[in-house]
Amino acid sequence: MEHQNLTYDEGRGWNSPLPAHLDSPQTLVLVFAAPSLIDATQAFAELDAAFPRSIVIGCSTSGEIAGTQLNDASLSIAVARFEHTRLLHASTRIDGAADSFTAGMRLASQLGKPGLRAVFVLSAGLNVNGTSLAAGLSAGLPTGVCITGGLAGDGDRFAQTWVLDRTRREGQHVCAVGFSGERLQVGHGSHAGWLDFGPERHITRADGNVLFELDGKPALDLYKTYLGARAQGLPGTALLFPLAVRRDARDAQVLIRTILGIDEAANTMTFAGDLPQGGVARLMRANTEKLIDSAGFASQQARGALTDRDDALLISVSCVGRRLVLGQRTEEEVEMVLEGAPPRSTHVGFYSYGEIAPAARGGACELHNQTMTVTAYSEA
Repeated sequence: MEHQNLTYDEGRGWNSPLPAHLDSPQTLVLVFAAPSLIDATQAFAELDAAFPRSIVIGCSTSGEIAGTQLNDASLSIAVARFEHTRLLHASTRIDGAADSFTAGMRLASQLGKPGLRAVFVLSAGLNVNGTSLAAGLSAGLPTGVCITGGLAGDGDRFAQTWVLDRTRREGQHVCAVGFSGERLQVGHGSHAGWLDFGPERHITRADGNVLFELDGKPALDLYKTYLGARAQGLPGTALLFPLAVRRDARDAQVLIRTILGIDEAANTMTFAGDLPQGGVARLMRANTEKLIDSAGFASQQARGALTDRDDALLISVSCVGRRLVLGQRTEEEVEMVLEGAPPRSTHVGFYSYGEIAPAARGGACELHNQTMTVTAYSEA
């Protein structure tokens, strides 16, 4: 497998010539882009011309990762040509949160070919239910297929996200690439590093990813009480205080949920993924050192599935909330990913509105928030 990083910004152009010699039907071109570059028509046209036979997908971000660098106002790109792995492309429009499960099923119907080992999916980051999208993909694909990916970002603005599919930049779109082949090795890891605080509260009223009540009281009012003066910055400031959610009081598995929007009139909060009615939730806060360390743990988990490999395509998807908390130390979490990776890895990724990965090795695909997820691909 051959792979390479490159970057683009409008002031300086490409940092190196496009590696057109890597173009093939077994080549994946991943493009993570600043939201403002939706109109960078020439750059996308040049990618299209250099890689006419390759699969070219990507999305808008809340920060672009290339190697050990965190960029803004850029395109961060990885080009990987596989030798023994067949790639499949799938895409569909997603008509709002209610269509999320069905959209996942539509993608699965395009990808569910014999020998499928893994899927990497990129979705619009707004007006989508990431939990349902992941569930639809899982339901439509054979057991054991590793599903990872993420939801497009728009900084802390929550105004407009988009997905790149070849040269198209679409707001309500989902695309994916499937990987087939016995010599493919896939590793994944996810880790959060957040700390719980305050009492655990029962989710007494929720509808999918819309939360109405905690302990029988309006959830938005309760949340504003905790945020204090920071409530004026909702929904952006909610990224600093996500919810730890369990399906019931006996469930040991914790999923983290973060807010995508609020409805003042209805007194509700909309999250990136489902909140189970009857479950329990608890506020979380950040510990900077634990957040940085968690990126290394995720990378080590992903590397564990690669046997005797010194190279890999490494894709990191981390949450915009982590970036807001880490501030100038954000690059430290990016560097931690590479510290735990095979030495000749190509690393690309983005800061997202939601991360998609199994919660544990061999587990079901889940939507995560405020989590560093790492996927590693290599060939034996």
